[in-house]
Amino acid sequence: MADLNVRDAKLVQYLNEAHAKEKELEAGLQVHIGMTTRAPYRKRLRKHLTETKGHARKLERRIKQLGGSNGTVQSAQKAATTAVGRAVATAKGPVDTLRGVGEQEQMLKNAKQEYGEEAKEIATYKSIIAFAEKVGDRETGKIARAILREEERMASFLERQIDTLTKAVVQAEVPASERSGGRRRSRSTSRKRTQSTSRKRTATSPKRSGTTARSRSRSTSRKSGSTSRGRRRSGSRS
Repeated sequence: MADLNVRDAKLVQYLNEAHAKEKELEAGLQVHIGMTTRAPYRKRLRKHLTETKGHARKLERRIKQLGGSNGTVQSAQKAATTAVGRAVATAKGPVDTLRGVGEQEQMLKNAKQEYGEEAKEIATYKSIIAFAEKVGDRETGKIARAILREEERMASFLERQIDTLTKAVVQAEVPASERSGGRRRSRSTSRKRTQSTSRKRTATSPKRSGTTARSRSRSTSRKSGSTSRGRRRSGSRS
């Protein structure tokens, strides 16, 4: 790497960092695939594992094209191997800590971790693209943009998957009476019925009062008429 100019040396540095990250994620994805029981999610992880391996190969070729020596690539591979060890330990960690926890919760944690790693990769490739454009390296920029598109698609998938898995956790672990639409809705419906019944009674009361008043008035009129007729009869007899 002693023969590289400043521009290419910096590009090789950034590509080596990206390569190490791809190898790390390759190991992490393999562990997560084994922990995933949802078929569509597992299928997408497998697809991205294939993409990730392809990314690493493209980066390695570009490092060599820029003049990175075998020693440089080997150094990158050594760094990647160390990163892989960390990835496996990190990925296996949740398995030990989540014993007894539902599988939906476990997959949700994995998806969150994967989403975070995708965000780091997206930032890495955007940086490489910006640097390559600034120094006029179209080929490196082209490779980085192609990889970036796949990383962004995976991040979008994981974003949707996190929402799906969170709802699955609610369904699997939260009692039906404590979910939205459970007991609270029943109480709300009961209150509405009570209020409705109360309004109907209130609306009916004045009508009943009016009817009672008219009945009393008619009864009084009849009594008056009857008394008046009795008096007239009494007068005629005398």
